Amino acid sequence: MRIGLLGDLTVVSPSDEPVKFTTRKTALVFAALVLSGRRGVRRALLADAFWPGRGEAQARNSLRQALVDIRRAFPADNRAAIEIETDLETISLAAGSGEADIWVFDRLIERGGIGNLAAAAELYRGDLLAEISIPEELEQWFRPHVSSYRQKALQLVDRLSRDLKGGGDTAGELACERLAERLLASEPAAEEAHRAMIRIYQLRGQANAAMRQYLLCREALQRELGVEPEAATRALIEKPTGLQTQEKAPSVAAAKTHAAVPPEREQPSVVVMPFDNLSSEEDDYFVDGVVEEITAALSRVRDFFVIARQSAFTYKGRFIDVREVGAELGVSYVVEGTVRRGGDRLRISVQLVDAESRKQLWSDRYEGASADLFEFQDRIAAQVAGAIHPAVRHAEIESATRKPPANLRAYDLVMRAFPKLWGQNAAAIAEAMKTLQEALQLDPKYGRAHALLAWCHALNITYLWSPDQAAELRTMFAAIDRASGLVEDDPTALTACGAAAGLGGDQQRASAFIESALALDPNNAWAWTRYGWIGIYQDQATEAQERFERAMRLSPLDPFVFNMRMGLGAAYALAGRFSEAAAIARDVVARHTNVTWAYRQLAAWAAMNDDMKTAHWAAERFLAIQPDYTIAKYVALPSLRDVSRFRETMAAGMKKAGLPEN
Repeated sequence: MRIGLLGDLTVVSPSDEPVKFTTRKTALVFAALVLSGRRGVRRALLADAFWPGRGEAQARNSLRQALVDIRRAFPADNRAAIEIETDLETISLAAGSGEADIWVFDRLIERGGIGNLAAAAELYRGDLLAEISIPEELEQWFRPHVSSYRQKALQLVDRLSRDLKGGGDTAGELACERLAERLLASEPAAEEAHRAMIRIYQLRGQANAAMRQYLLCREALQRELGVEPEAATRALIEKPTGLQTQEKAPSVAAAKTHAAVPPEREQPSVVVMPFDNLSSEEDDYFVDGVVEEITAALSRVRDFFVIARQSAFTYKGRFIDVREVGAELGVSYVVEGTVRRGGDRLRISVQLVDAESRKQLWSDRYEGASADLFEFQDRIAAQVAGAIHPAVRHAEIESATRKPPANLRAYDLVMRAFPKLWGQNAAAIAEAMKTLQEALQLDPKYGRAHALLAWCHALNITYLWSPDQAAELRTMFAAIDRASGLVEDDPTALTACGAAAGLGGDQQRASAFIESALALDPNNAWAWTRYGWIGIYQDQATEAQERFERAMRLSPLDPFVFNMRMGLGAAYALAGRFSEAAAIARDVVARHTNVTWAYRQLAAWAAMNDDMKTAHWAAERFLAIQPDYTIAKYVALPSLRDVSRFRETMAAGMKKAGLPEN
């Protein structure tokens, strides 16, 4: 049994199935019991807090019903792992000491040591119950607990960052960095987290990044609290690291470049700055080569404009604030990095920064053998381009969302539609279609809007959300036809057209679109994902698996990674590896509750693996969400026209799981 309160409220049974409560109030009663632990909580206090104003008898009755619901949520074979113990006065939760994340979190901090502190940092996925809406009347009950654990997390990140020694303590360093970023995401003025990031950057030799973090900290404190950084924070940056003595040289690029850059582009712009060489001067040629390769790889991403290497290299060898770089070069985003070679090992750290806010949007680290210098260089360039693409898109979506309606352009409307495209439910897709149609009213020849509209219609078809599949199919192909002559240089739009055509059953045309997209942008993770699905629809299990794995390597933090993983599961299922396929689907439904169609796949794959308990559970969950679903509708999908073996296997598995045939 695993219980999670940090971030979202999650409960997973010993058989690895998510446990769901009937109501939010019941879930919160369970959370209150977890927080009280073995010591328990007085029945009267709990009833009065959760059902105020109802009278003692009615409140106690409601509490009794909640406890019945909690017990009902745990199947009989799981009750050995967790029990609700009650008497006339007290209610307590009996469970193993390792069952709840907050119990483990407290114990790891108490033990101390970098290993334990790093493990505690990884457990803090977010503030206590941050992902669950707490009614106003219960705020007073939970607020002290939320504040207490946040304070523990702030103390933890400060303590862990002080204990880091560098020199290969990668696990502790990354755990500390991730915790600091999570804390700053919800509280930009969390000074302990800023200090932790400054220490980490200094350990890595990233002087520019450390200074930028300090500036971010100072800005946040002045904006949020009207105060200056504490002495402990100032002391970090005033140490003899050379930061405070560097003089900022005048910008050579400013006069030449800024005037040539338009004040507002129809697409975001990026500059790859010279990376810091943390090794000997002999490695300068390689460091510059890495930057050139990344610049070239990003230049193939048509979703944004990349500043030429010559302009970027005018900044080499001196500290400059990214906000000034943004103003001088007219760019929205800055890529920075460091390269370190030690013995036969090579380490490259890369980060993407918003030029205006100085906020770090993405970062990663790559390690390899020095003997494979140039192969390593190519691989890093591909992975950086693949990962930065969704990070920039996410930032552009946020920017468009913040703009007032009067300032929206067709580009902004398309950016607003993007999150809905990944919504995985009919309502989200309907909203996306409405927004895309607004964009087309402003610009009827906006090829990307037509292409994404085709993708929306394709989703309505494949997930059986449309009552008239034939009309939806005609409309989808009409949108593809309108986009076709307008998107020859747009990999995202070409991918959307290819994805729609594939779901519409025209795999030859789909392949042509996707291959054109990959010719323009070989590091496009979404294109590789859709190419993988085309492999499924063409009965090519091995090729599909390779394509999905490449997509995940290129963009492991992609918001659409669940689709890559479900595609990999489909490739396993196509190859008869049902146990592995079901394991992937089980994890996806646990992590992404909005991906409802994954229950359908899980039901079939688990049944084909003779795991009938999981199969029946997934089938019941899916029918609760989509009660009019039938296997006959599924086998009639146009995408499955040419893959009879997969279609028949899925149909047999769904029938075995209990999904209706007609």
